[in-house]
Amino acid sequence: MEDDAPVIYGLEFQARALTAQTAETDVIRFLVGTQSLKFDNQIHIIDFDDENNIINKSVLLHAAGEIWHISASPADKSVLTTCYNKTSESRVVTCAAVWRMPPEWESGSHESPDDSSNNPQTLELLCHLDNTAHGNMACVLWEPMGDGRRLISLADNHAVLWDLQESSTKATVSSSATLEGKGQLKFTSGKWSPHHNCTQLATANDTAIRGWDLRSMSQIYCIENAHGQLVRDLDFNPNKQYYLASCGDDCKVKFWDVRNVNEPVKSLEEHSHWVWSVRYNQSHDQLLLTGSSDSRVILSNMVSISSEPFGHLVDDDDLSDGEDCHQEEKNREPLQDSIIATYEEHEDSVYALEWSSADPWLFASLSYDGRLVINRVPRALKYRILL
Repeated sequence: MEDDAPVIYGLEFQARALTAQTAETDVIRFLVGTQSLKFDNQIHIIDFDDENNIINKSVLLHAAGEIWHISASPADKSVLTTCYNKTSESRVVTCAAVWRMPPEWESGSHESPDDSSNNPQTLELLCHLDNTAHGNMACVLWEPMGDGRRLISLADNHAVLWDLQESSTKATVSSSATLEGKGQLKFTSGKWSPHHNCTQLATANDTAIRGWDLRSMSQIYCIENAHGQLVRDLDFNPNKQYYLASCGDDCKVKFWDVRNVNEPVKSLEEHSHWVWSVRYNQSHDQLLLTGSSDSRVILSNMVSISSEPFGHLVDDDDLSDGEDCHQEEKNREPLQDSIIATYEEHEDSVYALEWSSADPWLFASLSYDGRLVINRVPRALKYRILL
């Protein structure tokens, strides 16, 4: 069908950092950060016009260095964070900063795709998340659905909670936690849980996944050998508060109920190389995206462990109470999990993927060669979920 076709955009730079513009819910917009050693690095603002199936781009300069991670404020669509490399006293360090897009960028004409590339505007630095004490930044996380005032940075073995001031021009540390123990104590990634009033954080280091209570900055659970090799990414199920997905260098994607850390609820082995990224759809949690160094993006339908295992919403309490009206529910088998689609438009490692914050059926994936691909959930499945 015509409109399930992918739309491909080439950045002409290597890239591994991608985010949806979280606070923008009217326009389908993604931000991509480049990794170039030769040229000034850039942030490409990718607007997808789904009626005409075309991409409009604007470019902002990020002269601070090559971008390893990018994250958009949930509250202010002009504010974002990046983690980037800079050379300091002849060694490379990864820093983090909060930036604002210049107000003029949107008035730049989209007429010719190359207009903005000729004289791109520069991001405005709001503040550094000063990490001299904390080592190399792995990522910065915004409080989910928050007011854009609270951030967490993960750097080496430190998790630091920051408060941003009204204008975002100053960040102060409100609390921090340190990873202690044996082995490689270095956070690789993390996710701020949208549940429990946003008081919990999950982190990955080496092969372990840990949960933290942000009020006391203490560890609340630990999945020791969650993966056979390095854990690359985590994501929380948006509708089931204890459910978490993880992926790693053992080519696996695993699903956990953090109340029982001894074994995963489910495990997928569809990729043939390291799995870099895992993302739940924010509206329909049975839809799950994974991206890998095997150059593939896989869309899975994990309906059996979703909030709608029978095709409609089921409350955990419903399944445990013994009333007759739920008896037929128990006798019905949950729907079968399946691979919906495997996307092969990339020719290099897929480092990042994100669902759109404006259209729940649309997602972007990014491979290291700078190829950004926008795809849609197949229409037939979309209607099956909706009807």
